[in-house]
Parts: sequence; C-alpha cells; structure tokens
Amino acid sequence: MATSKICITTIGGCSFDPLAPELGDIDINDIAHSLSLICRANGHFSEFYSVARHCLNCAREAEARGMGARMRLLCLLHDATEAYIGDMTRPLKRRLPDYCACEQRLHERILERFGIPGETGGEEAAVRDIDDCMLYHEFLLYNGDRLYDAPPEIHIEIAGSERACMQTKTEFLEMFEKLMREAGYKIC
Repeated sequence: MATSKICITTIGGCSFDPLAPELGDIDINDIAHSLSLICRANGHFSEFYSVARHCLNCAREAEARGMGARMRLLCLLHDATEAYIGDMTRPLKRRLPDYCACEQRLHERILERFGIPGETGGEEAAVRDIDDCMLYHEFLLYNGDRLYDAPPEIHIEIAGSERACMQTKTEFLEMFEKLMREAGYKIC
C-alpha cells in the first residue's frame, strides 16, 4: 500500500496524517498496540516499561485516589497521541511549542473520536498530577533518578506491573471498554 510521505501507516493499515487526523482514522486498537510497544523514557530504563503500562497505572492510581470512571478514562488516554506522533522526552518537548500545539490538537481529536467531552482545567491538572507522580516513581524504580525534591505520594504498586506487550495491549483495550461503559460513553 502506497502512503503519502506526510502520513504514517498504522498497524491497522490506516494512512494517518498526524497533523490533520480524520476522526475515522483514530482507532483504539492502533493506540493500544502502539503504546504497548513504546518504551517510556526513550528506553533509558533498566528494563522495558511501556507507555501503555504507564497509562494503565495512571488510571489505577486515579482509581486508588477515589476518582470516577471519566477521570480514570482521561488518565488512560492522556498519552494516546504518542501512538501517532511518538513519545518525546519532557526536556525536548518543553523547547518545541509547535510540537506541543500539535499534540494538544491531536489529543482533542482523540477525545472527540470517542465521544468524550474535552477536559476542564481542573481535570487537566488532576491528570497532570497523576502523570507527574507516576513519572517520579517510574524514574526512581527503573532509573534510580529522583526527579523532585519531595517524592509525591503514590497509592499503587508499580514494581512488577509490566507485562508482555500483547498482554498489556489486551489490558489497555479491556480497561478502555470498561471505563467507557462506566462513564456512560458509547463504544464506537
């Protein structure tokens, strides 16, 4: 299959333009598959730890904090853009505002595709807080690096949570469907 040089070809066979995504081209199976194969921290961990596992653990942390299905779903999908544009380290991302704007537009399109209303400022802050908590504890566990002066409180165990890629993909898809139902969104 020939694709445009401005598109990627997803595992599902879609020719996907990351800068002009069509809603119908966004596929939860492509997202789960890709994220289960992408290693956090650009692979600079002592062992493989996928972006999908990170997202699952963020959703588990949200649950442990007593958050509802919508917040857990937002945590699960907070890095879904990386399935289409890759994972970029924070130090580089902070220096590329155009990338951040592209990532934000794609995130909004992903939520729209699944019929999930956009995040409020408070929801974005809560997701970011959980993401930062996971970041600290992942780097401590898999790299020995303490990213902040004071460790954020964590409510789940992340050590030993990684699974084989396709098992992680299955867990991601199962959690997505479960949370979509619990939050009252139609699975499409």
